Amino acid sequence: MERYVSEPIRVAEATDDQAPFSRADLVFYGVDHSGQSYEGRVYLDNPDAGLDTPRDADHGYAGSFVVFGHGGCYGDPGHCDPGLRTTDEFDLRGPHGLAPFTKTVIVTDALRRVVGPAVVVSVVAAAPGSRGAEASDALKFTHLRLLTYL
Repeated sequence: MERYVSEPIRVAEATDDQAPFSRADLVFYGVDHSGQSYEGRVYLDNPDAGLDTPRDADHGYAGSFVVFGHGGCYGDPGHCDPGLRTTDEFDLRGPHGLAPFTKTVIVTDALRRVVGPAVVVSVVAAAPGSRGAEASDALKFTHLRLLTYL
C-alpha cells in the first residue's frame, strides 16, 4: 500500500500519582521487505498526509523507518517464501532471509504535541526515484502498536 491510516489509538493519560510518559514508540510488526526499498514516513493526527506533506511538527511528522527491499524473488518457486522452509531441532541455519521483521519509531516529542485522548497514525511510503521520492506500494506490515513508558 502507498499509504496507511490507522483507526484512532488511545493514548495513556497521566494520573495524579504518575508523570506523563517519558518515551513513546510506534512498533510495526510483520514488516515485509521482499519488494522495493522505501522510507515509511510517520505522521500523527494527519490522515491526509501524502508524499508531498512537509516533514515538520506543524504537519504531525513523527519520524520514519527505512526498509531495504530485496526487489522481488529470482529463485525457484517457493524459494522466497519463508513459510515453506522446513526446519528441525538440528537445523543450525539462521532465520529465512525474507522473514518479516519489526521496526520501531521513537515518537515521544510528536506524541506530546497531540491534543486529545487518541491519535491517528498515518504512514506514507516513499521510494527513491530518479527525481526524488516517488510513491510506492511496498508498504506492508501486519499491525502496529503504540507503547508509552513512564
